Amino acid sequence: MPVRFYMDVHVPHAITEQLRLRGADVLAATEEGTTQLTDDELLRLASSLGRVVFTHDHRFRAMAGQWQREGLQFAGLIFGPAEGASIGQYVRDLELISKTSDQSEWENVVTWLPL
Repeated sequence: MPVRFYMDVHVPHAITEQLRLRGADVLAATEEGTTQLTDDELLRLASSLGRVVFTHDHRFRAMAGQWQREGLQFAGLIFGPAEGASIGQYVRDLELISKTSDQSEWENVVTWLPL
């Protein structure tokens, strides 16, 4: 199954829209009404939906790393610092992940972008 994403509230809408134009399956916290959830609540929700979270939030990344160390299950987290790359680079990297990997490969994984 292709990777499906859940965009954290910190992710620019342009990334979400560009991924959709490229055929990626994306939900966004800003559109789903989940902007007030804590990071752990959002990771649980995204995981229950079988979606990898993409975030710019350093604290979210740290929390997911803690989940890894504690052996807590989640669908995956991709971290890209807001100042780390352009919107276009994040779109290209996420599109590549979506189209060339399987959802199961991301379970309990925390990774950084850009690739």
